[in-house]
Amino acid sequence: MQKGVEGLKVFELAYEGAMQIFALSKNFPVEEKYSLTDQIRRSSRSVCTNTAEAYRKRRYLKHYLSKLTDADGEASETSVWLRFAKDCGYISPEIFEQLSSRYGDVGKLFGYMMDHPDKFGVLCTDNS
Repeated sequence: MQKGVEGLKVFELAYEGAMQIFALSKNFPVEEKYSLTDQIRRSSRSVCTNTAEAYRKRRYLKHYLSKLTDADGEASETSVWLRFAKDCGYISPEIFEQLSSRYGDVGKLFGYMMDHPDKFGVLCTDNS
C-alpha cells in the first residue's frame, strides 16, 4: 500500500537527490555559501515540497498541475546549479552525470503525472 507522497517514485528520487546534494554541498567553498550552495539546496528541496503540495491538492486538476509544474521547474533549476557546480570544479563529471540523469528521470515522471492525473488520484478533471 502506498504511503502518501513518500510512496511516489518521483518523490523518492527527488528526496534522495536533495540529500545527496546537501552532502556534496557541504564541501563547496565558503564564498559560495549565499549563491550556489544555498540555491542548489533550496531548489532541490523545493522539488520535494512542491511534489508534496501537488499530492495534497489532487482534489482539483488546476491546483495539482500548478504544483507539479512548479516542482518540475525546480528540478530544472537544480540541473542548472549542478552544471555550475561541475564547471566550477566542485563536483566531478561522474557525480554530475549521475545527478543530472536522476533529475532528468524526475522530469519525465512529472510529465507522466501531468499527462495522467487520474492515475494519481486527481478527483476532478474538469479544469476547476
